[in-house]
Amino acid sequence: MKKTYRLENLDCAHCAAKMEEKAKKERGVLSLQVNFLMQTMQLEAADAEFADVEARVLKVCRKIEPDCKIKG
Repeated sequence: MKKTYRLENLDCAHCAAKMEEKAKKERGVLSLQVNFLMQTMQLEAADAEFADVEARVLKVCRKIEPDCKIKG
């Protein structure tokens, strides 16, 4: 399953790169891309475990950039 999220208040490209780098390492992530210019994040994970993977990825991203609102 793939899902695209809108990122609001993502302030810098460096933070976007850090979010992508750390979130990609989460167990179950098949692919993940953060696009700073488009203010989007695309996550792909297996359907059966998508909700669990999504929760972990969002937690990692919020830890790196607490002011960023992630809307799916």
